[in-house]
Amino acid sequence: MSALLESNLTSLPLLHRGKVRDIYEVDDDHLLIVQTDRLSAFDVILSTPVPGKGKVLTALSNFWFNKLTHVIPNHLTNIKPESLVETDAERAQLTDRSSVVKRLYPVPIEAIVRGYLAGSAWKEYQKTGTVCGIKLPPDMQEAQKLPQPLFTPSTKAPAGEHDENISFEEAVKLLGTPRANAVRHATLSLYNQAVEYAATKGIIIADSKFEFGVDSSGKMYLIDEALTPDSSRFWPADQYQVGSTPPSFDKQFVRDWLEASGWNKQLPSPQIPADIIAKTAEKYHDAARLLMEA
Repeated sequence: MSALLESNLTSLPLLHRGKVRDIYEVDDDHLLIVQTDRLSAFDVILSTPVPGKGKVLTALSNFWFNKLTHVIPNHLTNIKPESLVETDAERAQLTDRSSVVKRLYPVPIEAIVRGYLAGSAWKEYQKTGTVCGIKLPPDMQEAQKLPQPLFTPSTKAPAGEHDENISFEEAVKLLGTPRANAVRHATLSLYNQAVEYAATKGIIIADSKFEFGVDSSGKMYLIDEALTPDSSRFWPADQYQVGSTPPSFDKQFVRDWLEASGWNKQLPSPQIPADIIAKTAEKYHDAARLLMEA
C-alpha cells in the first residue's frame, strides 16, 4: 500500500500542515481536513510514514464521533470532501481519509485524561509520587489503574516543540472557570464512556487526548480526532497485568523503538525500519477492527 506523506491540492487554499493533518480552507464556515500517513512521536514529525494510517484514523475517529455525539456535538458535516476538488488525482488523495468540518475556534489546551499509570505519568510518579503535580497513593505500580481518571491538561505546542503539562488552575487562567470546567467534564465523560465500550471489545484505554472548539455563540464541540491510536494508549485486556506495560495497539510500539535507538528526540528523526513500520500499521488496523466490529 502506498503512503500519503503530504497532500497536494490546488483546488483549495492550504491553511496549515500539522503533525498528521493537512487543513484546507473551504469557506468562512468550513474546513477540509486530510489525514495523512505521517507519524509523530515525542512532538516530532517522523520522516517515515505508516501506509494506510490516515484512513484508519479517519474511520475510527468518525466511529467515535458518531458514537459519542450524545455526550458533546462534534465538528463533522455531511459535505462530501470529493465534491470540493476538481481532478481525479485530488479526489484520490481524499478518499477515505478526509472530512469537511465546521470551522471553529480551537480551545487552546490539550485535554488529556489518564486512567492508568503509564508512560510519562509513571516516570513522574517514580520520582515524585505525583502525576502532573497531582498526589497519588504510595506504592503504586507501573500500569496500575488510578483511583479515578485524572484530567491533566497541557499546552498546545507548535510542531517540533514540546507540549507542557499545566495544572487545572492554569487551565482556568487560560480558559476562564466556566470553559475550563466544561472541558474537564466533557473530557472525563467521553473517556469514561469510551472505556466502558472498549472493555466489551477486549481493549483497555489507558489514557487519551481530546481537543475542543467553540463557535461564535460559545457552543463547544469535539474536534480534531477522537480515541485513535495516535491520541490514545490502547492495551489488550487479555495481556494486561499490573507491574509492566502491556503490548499496545498504538504508536507506543514506535516510541519504544525510538527510545531504544538512542535518538535525541530532535530533528532529523531516524528512518524507522520497514518491519517496525509494518508491525505498527498492523497495530493500527487491529485496534480499528476490534473497536468497530459489530
